Amino acid sequence: MTKKLLIILGLIVCFKAFSQETESKKQKMDFYFNPSLNIGLNLNKEKEIPNNTQYIQTQPPNKITYGITAIGGYNFLPNFAIGSGLRYSFIEDNYHLIYFVIQPKFIFAPGDRPFYIDINYGKQINNSVVSDAEFWGARLGMQVSYSKRLSQEGGITFERHAIGGANPFFIGLSYGITIFSNKNYTGYGED
Repeated sequence: MTKKLLIILGLIVCFKAFSQETESKKQKMDFYFNPSLNIGLNLNKEKEIPNNTQYIQTQPPNKITYGITAIGGYNFLPNFAIGSGLRYSFIEDNYHLIYFVIQPKFIFAPGDRPFYIDINYGKQINNSVVSDAEFWGARLGMQVSYSKRLSQEGGITFERHAIGGANPFFIGLSYGITIFSNKNYTGYGED
């Protein structure tokens, strides 16, 4: 009798140990697309250079910048995703900069309301008043699930640009949406 009881107890422990519970598994977005709008304020004071020539000279960047970013990527680990895409930034008249962006994303508490940190690097791909501009930045924010495959997100951005001889530092706000392929990533997808 005790042998049968031990065998039954052993089977129950094995079934429990090797079973998969959906609540304990961390979810991933899989493929995602993230368009977002941003606006920022330049915190650096640039020295004014007197214009003693008739030729066009680069000006220090304005106090405010705005733009749009479109990133596509893949969330292959529950807490890490990587993406790339394009970004348009308007900083000054004739400073219409288009960047190719690489963006690793660190996700904390994946699911309905994850907190995320994006690290951004962008290199200018168009011709403008300046060439070879680039930026480094970070975005801290939160996603709020909206439906099975859609989340809204908002965040704070910190960016250092290298534009000609100027190096403005912008702090700003970002708002966007994330469209993802895994319908079970949020609570809306569970049937």
